[in-house]
Amino acid sequence: MSLTTSYLISTKNFEGIMNSILGARAPERFTNKFLEDLGYKSSNDRLITGVLKALGLLTDAGEPTQRYYAFLDQSQSKKIIAIGIQEAYEDLFNLNKEAQKLSQEELKNKLRTLTQGQKGDKVIENMARTFRVLCDYADWTDVAANKQPDATPIQPNLGVPEETHSSDVKSNSSSHAAQLGLHYNIQIHLPETTNMAVYDAIFQSLKKHLL
Repeated sequence: MSLTTSYLISTKNFEGIMNSILGARAPERFTNKFLEDLGYKSSNDRLITGVLKALGLLTDAGEPTQRYYAFLDQSQSKKIIAIGIQEAYEDLFNLNKEAQKLSQEELKNKLRTLTQGQKGDKVIENMARTFRVLCDYADWTDVAANKQPDATPIQPNLGVPEETHSSDVKSNSSSHAAQLGLHYNIQIHLPETTNMAVYDAIFQSLKKHLL
């Protein structure tokens, strides 16, 4: 269970910061100095570090994670953020699987419930606004994990003995032949012998295969 309490006081520079991160080389550590080098020197902008940690882009020490590097691939950047949001706000998505569609007021009510009334109205307002700006930035297309095709091999016999299938095939074949007015003409070439045991064995074998 998870619900981040990291939030932004001001969201006006959020998208600009994210775009600047995309255009910059990944730092060894995401510091205030790095953020200032990107052009964001306000103390309010520094709160983005806590949000990025909550999204799984940075470690607690501020080091870029594998998700951070995946985010730098602009073909999937916003999907990566959507995945991070689902993890950071897991409790919220447990209440509503499409929490990204909730309005500001709906979010505030859900957050009050989840925080058990321990956060003031101003904090709840900022948490809701931060969640909203994150969701608006993210790409939610096909983010939910799709169910994979069942890889269990098909069992042709389904537990039925092979003899039963063989019998069914013979029965079906005979039935179809009868419907079409067909009949079998079987020619048997017997060996030259006066030993009746040989003939008995042959006829028993034919009986077994034809019936």
